[in-house]
Amino acid sequence: MREYVKKIASFATSGLVVACIAGWVPATVLAAEKEKIEERPILIQGPMPIEAEKFAKKLTDVKIEKSGSFVFYIGTLDNYPVIVSKTGKGMENTAANTAIAIEKYHPIAIINQGTSGGHDPDLNVGDIVLGKRTVNTGSLKSGDLGKNQGSNPMTWGPMDLMASEGSGSDPNAKKIRYYEGDKDLLASAIAVKNIYTKGKVVEGTIASSDFWNDEIDRINWFHVNYGSSVEEMEGAAGAQIASAYGVKFLGIRVLSNNKSNGGKYNPATAEGNQDYVYEVVKHYISTLKSK
Repeated sequence: MREYVKKIASFATSGLVVACIAGWVPATVLAAEKEKIEERPILIQGPMPIEAEKFAKKLTDVKIEKSGSFVFYIGTLDNYPVIVSKTGKGMENTAANTAIAIEKYHPIAIINQGTSGGHDPDLNVGDIVLGKRTVNTGSLKSGDLGKNQGSNPMTWGPMDLMASEGSGSDPNAKKIRYYEGDKDLLASAIAVKNIYTKGKVVEGTIASSDFWNDEIDRINWFHVNYGSSVEEMEGAAGAQIASAYGVKFLGIRVLSNNKSNGGKYNPATAEGNQDYVYEVVKHYISTLKSK
């Protein structure tokens, strides 16, 4: 009898393999694969401790993993896997962190969030910008000036590093590269924006570079020529790597100061932004579960 059962089980397994090869897959297998895809984690990035650790404390059953200098808080939110990553400051840190996270954890979506400095005088400290677009404002090409001719940053032009594998003199590279925010993540951010009461929530352009702009004329130059709403030092690097891997991406940045209208620095804005992003993630999870 025992041998008979073994033969039946072997036949059933073989039949499943043959069926799969033939192109027919049982509904239970398809359902399991669908659930597996849907449960790829959501990755939340924050550069500094004040921009990441409050969100990490909101997760359930957290375990901490490290890769190099990067810290990943792995947990759940509404029974869905969510990872908070402390990227460190700057474009290089963020690019490396994003690539490691994608290769290691295979996130379904990435939200890069934190503080920023205002470029738009109509925005105030505490307002939040949803990155309908993200742009690298540190990728520039200077004018052709000789010895003792000085430097004129107002004449510098954009250089699209993704336009060509050739030299920076390629004419195809002389344009601005914008990374569009994912429409589904943006829709969730818009859906819960009225929950945020510490300022307004608007769509805009997030500018990134390894450069701290403290000159009003330079800030205004980027606002006029790039359409920048705010600036920070990470988002465009994350967007570029996410784009390379085909992972959904959205930047969400709160104004912690705005020199264009005299708005003074307020570090407490980082906590308010994390509270808002928490609601965005909850809404996005609900859309994943409803599919």
